[in-house]
Amino acid sequence: MISLDWISSGIASCGYAALFAASMLEGPIATVIGAFLASQGLLEPGAVYATVVLGDLAGDLIYYCVGCFGSMPGRRWRNALSLSRRRQLAVLQAYLHQHAGKTLLIGKLTHAAGFLVLLAAGAARISLRRFLAYSLLGTLLKSAALVLLGYFAGAAYHRIDSYLWLASCAVLVLAGVAAAFLLRRHFMLDLSEA
Repeated sequence: MISLDWISSGIASCGYAALFAASMLEGPIATVIGAFLASQGLLEPGAVYATVVLGDLAGDLIYYCVGCFGSMPGRRWRNALSLSRRRQLAVLQAYLHQHAGKTLLIGKLTHAAGFLVLLAAGAARISLRRFLAYSLLGTLLKSAALVLLGYFAGAAYHRIDSYLWLASCAVLVLAGVAAAFLLRRHFMLDLSEA
Protein backbone atom coordinates (compact mmCIF):
# COMPACT_ATOMS: atom_id res chain seq x y z
CA MET A 1 0.00 0.00 0.00
CA ILE A 2 1.26 3.45 -0.89
CA SER A 3 1.69 5.97 1.92
CA LEU A 4 -1.34 8.24 2.23
CA ASP A 5 0.82 11.30 2.82
CA TRP A 6 2.80 10.47 -0.33
CA ILE A 7 -0.45 10.22 -2.30
CA SER A 8 -1.64 13.52 -0.87
CA SER A 9 1.58 15.38 -1.65
CA GLY A 10 1.80 13.79 -5.12
CA ILE A 11 -1.74 14.88 -5.99
CA ALA A 12 -1.16 18.35 -4.53
CA SER A 13 2.01 18.87 -6.56
CA CYS A 14 1.19 17.02 -9.82
CA GLY A 15 -2.57 17.55 -9.93
CA TYR A 16 -4.98 15.51 -11.98
CA ALA A 17 -2.40 13.20 -13.59
CA ALA A 18 -1.31 11.99 -10.14
CA LEU A 19 -4.95 11.72 -9.07
CA PHE A 20 -5.72 9.59 -12.14
CA ALA A 21 -2.79 7.24 -11.40
CA ALA A 22 -3.64 7.07 -7.69
CA SER A 23 -7.29 6.33 -8.40
CA MET A 24 -6.22 3.41 -10.61
CA LEU A 25 -3.99 2.01 -7.85
CA GLU A 26 -5.60 3.02 -4.57
CA GLY A 27 -9.15 3.91 -5.66
CA PRO A 28 -11.32 4.96 -2.71
CA ILE A 29 -8.74 6.70 -0.53
CA ALA A 30 -7.26 8.54 -3.53
CA THR A 31 -10.76 9.83 -4.26
CA VAL A 32 -11.17 11.02 -0.66
CA ILE A 33 -7.78 12.75 -0.73
CA GLY A 34 -8.48 14.38 -4.11
CA ALA A 35 -11.82 15.70 -2.85
CA PHE A 36 -10.18 16.95 0.34
CA LEU A 37 -7.65 18.87 -1.76
CA ALA A 38 -10.57 20.28 -3.77
CA SER A 39 -12.14 21.52 -0.53
CA GLN A 40 -8.86 23.33 0.13
CA GLY A 41 -9.06 25.04 -3.27
CA LEU A 42 -6.17 23.13 -4.85
CA LEU A 43 -8.37 21.22 -7.32
CA GLU A 44 -11.83 21.60 -8.81
CA PRO A 45 -14.49 19.22 -7.35
CA GLY A 46 -16.07 18.42 -10.74
CA ALA A 47 -12.69 17.69 -12.30
CA VAL A 48 -11.78 15.50 -9.31
CA TYR A 49 -14.97 13.49 -9.81
CA ALA A 50 -14.38 13.06 -13.56
CA THR A 51 -10.72 12.11 -13.04
CA VAL A 52 -11.41 9.48 -10.40
CA VAL A 53 -14.23 7.96 -12.44
CA LEU A 54 -11.93 7.64 -15.46
CA GLY A 55 -9.07 6.31 -13.31
CA ASP A 56 -11.28 3.76 -11.60
CA LEU A 57 -12.70 2.57 -14.93
CA ALA A 58 -9.19 2.28 -16.38
CA GLY A 59 -8.16 0.13 -13.42
CA ASP A 60 -11.27 -2.03 -13.81
CA LEU A 61 -10.54 -2.52 -17.49
CA ILE A 62 -6.99 -3.66 -16.72
CA TYR A 63 -8.28 -6.30 -14.28
CA TYR A 64 -10.92 -7.39 -16.80
CA CYS A 65 -8.29 -7.79 -19.54
CA VAL A 66 -5.99 -9.77 -17.24
CA GLY A 67 -8.91 -12.09 -16.46
CA CYS A 68 -9.90 -12.33 -20.11
CA PHE A 69 -6.50 -12.81 -21.70
CA GLY A 70 -4.39 -14.04 -18.80
CA SER A 71 -3.32 -17.60 -18.30
CA MET A 72 -6.00 -19.01 -16.04
CA PRO A 73 -5.30 -22.31 -14.28
CA GLY A 74 -8.77 -23.59 -15.19
CA ARG A 75 -7.96 -23.28 -18.88
CA ARG A 76 -4.46 -24.70 -18.63
CA TRP A 77 -5.49 -27.69 -16.59
CA ARG A 78 -8.98 -28.26 -17.93
CA ASN A 79 -8.05 -31.70 -19.26
CA ALA A 80 -6.70 -32.69 -15.85
CA LEU A 81 -9.87 -31.65 -14.04
CA SER A 82 -12.39 -34.26 -13.15
CA LEU A 83 -15.78 -34.15 -14.78
CA SER A 84 -17.40 -32.94 -11.55
CA ARG A 85 -14.90 -30.07 -11.25
CA ARG A 86 -15.53 -29.04 -14.85
CA ARG A 87 -19.26 -29.00 -14.13
CA GLN A 88 -18.65 -26.84 -11.07
CA LEU A 89 -16.58 -24.39 -13.12
CA ALA A 90 -19.33 -24.31 -15.75
CA VAL A 91 -21.89 -23.56 -13.04
CA LEU A 92 -19.77 -20.70 -11.71
CA GLN A 93 -19.32 -19.29 -15.19
CA ALA A 94 -23.06 -19.54 -15.87
CA TYR A 95 -23.77 -17.83 -12.54
CA LEU A 96 -21.46 -14.95 -13.46
CA HIS A 97 -23.19 -14.56 -16.82
CA GLN A 98 -26.67 -14.75 -15.32
CA HIS A 99 -25.95 -12.39 -12.40
CA ALA A 100 -23.25 -10.20 -13.95
CA GLY A 101 -24.84 -6.91 -12.94
CA LYS A 102 -25.43 -7.83 -9.33
CA THR A 103 -22.01 -9.42 -8.98
CA LEU A 104 -20.16 -6.50 -10.58
CA LEU A 105 -22.00 -3.91 -8.51
CA ILE A 106 -21.28 -5.77 -5.27
CA GLY A 107 -17.66 -6.11 -6.34
CA LYS A 108 -17.43 -2.39 -7.05
CA LEU A 109 -18.75 -1.57 -3.60
CA THR A 110 -16.25 -3.83 -1.83
CA HIS A 111 -12.73 -2.60 -2.28
CA ALA A 112 -11.30 -5.79 -0.79
CA ALA A 113 -13.05 -8.19 -3.21
CA GLY A 114 -13.46 -5.92 -6.19
CA PHE A 115 -10.39 -7.05 -8.09
CA LEU A 116 -11.42 -10.71 -7.79
CA VAL A 117 -14.83 -9.97 -9.27
CA LEU A 118 -13.24 -7.98 -12.10
CA LEU A 119 -10.79 -10.79 -12.89
CA ALA A 120 -13.62 -13.34 -12.78
CA ALA A 121 -15.73 -11.20 -15.13
CA GLY A 122 -12.93 -11.26 -17.68
CA ALA A 123 -12.27 -14.97 -17.21
CA ALA A 124 -16.00 -15.71 -17.62
CA ARG A 125 -15.96 -13.72 -20.86
CA ILE A 126 -18.74 -11.34 -19.88
CA SER A 127 -19.11 -8.98 -22.83
CA LEU A 128 -16.98 -5.85 -22.60
CA ARG A 129 -19.99 -3.62 -23.23
CA ARG A 130 -21.98 -5.22 -20.41
CA PHE A 131 -18.93 -5.13 -18.13
CA LEU A 132 -18.29 -1.44 -18.77
CA ALA A 133 -21.97 -0.52 -18.28
CA TYR A 134 -22.16 -2.10 -14.83
CA SER A 135 -18.69 -0.97 -13.89
CA LEU A 136 -19.54 2.61 -14.87
CA LEU A 137 -22.76 2.54 -12.86
CA GLY A 138 -20.96 1.27 -9.76
CA THR A 139 -18.09 3.71 -10.25
CA LEU A 140 -20.39 6.72 -10.63
CA LEU A 141 -22.22 5.90 -7.40
CA LYS A 142 -19.16 4.98 -5.35
CA SER A 143 -17.08 7.90 -6.59
CA ALA A 144 -19.86 10.40 -5.87
CA ALA A 145 -20.17 9.16 -2.29
CA LEU A 146 -16.39 9.23 -1.79
CA VAL A 147 -16.02 12.71 -3.29
CA LEU A 148 -18.70 14.01 -0.92
CA LEU A 149 -17.04 12.27 2.01
CA GLY A 150 -13.63 13.65 1.08
CA TYR A 151 -14.91 17.15 0.44
CA PHE A 152 -16.65 17.45 3.79
CA ALA A 153 -14.58 15.17 6.04
CA GLY A 154 -11.39 14.58 4.08
CA ALA A 155 -9.08 16.12 6.69
CA ALA A 156 -9.42 12.83 8.57
CA TYR A 157 -8.31 10.75 5.57
CA HIS A 158 -6.05 8.54 7.70
CA ARG A 159 -9.02 7.53 9.84
CA ILE A 160 -11.30 7.26 6.80
CA ASP A 161 -8.83 4.85 5.19
CA SER A 162 -9.06 2.59 8.25
CA TYR A 163 -12.86 2.71 8.21
CA LEU A 164 -12.97 1.98 4.46
CA TRP A 165 -10.73 -1.04 4.94
CA LEU A 166 -12.79 -2.39 7.85
CA ALA A 167 -16.06 -1.86 5.99
CA SER A 168 -14.82 -3.52 2.81
CA CYS A 169 -13.46 -6.49 4.80
CA ALA A 170 -16.80 -6.89 6.58
CA VAL A 171 -18.66 -6.83 3.26
CA LEU A 172 -16.13 -9.29 1.82
CA VAL A 173 -16.74 -11.73 4.66
CA LEU A 174 -20.52 -11.40 4.30
CA ALA A 175 -20.31 -11.87 0.53
CA GLY A 176 -18.08 -14.91 1.00
CA VAL A 177 -20.48 -16.50 3.45
CA ALA A 178 -23.43 -15.77 1.15
CA ALA A 179 -21.58 -17.14 -1.90
CA ALA A 180 -20.54 -20.27 -0.02
CA PHE A 181 -24.13 -20.82 1.12
CA LEU A 182 -25.53 -20.33 -2.39
CA LEU A 183 -22.91 -22.55 -4.02
CA ARG A 184 -23.35 -25.27 -1.42
CA ARG A 185 -27.10 -25.18 -1.88
CA HIS A 186 -26.76 -25.28 -5.67
CA PHE A 187 -24.30 -28.20 -5.61
CA MET A 188 -26.46 -30.10 -3.12
CA LEU A 189 -29.41 -29.71 -5.49
CA ASP A 190 -27.26 -30.98 -8.37
CA LEU A 191 -26.17 -34.00 -6.34
CA SER A 192 -29.72 -34.82 -5.31
CA GLU A 193 -30.87 -34.70 -8.95
CA ALA A 194 -28.03 -36.98 -10.10
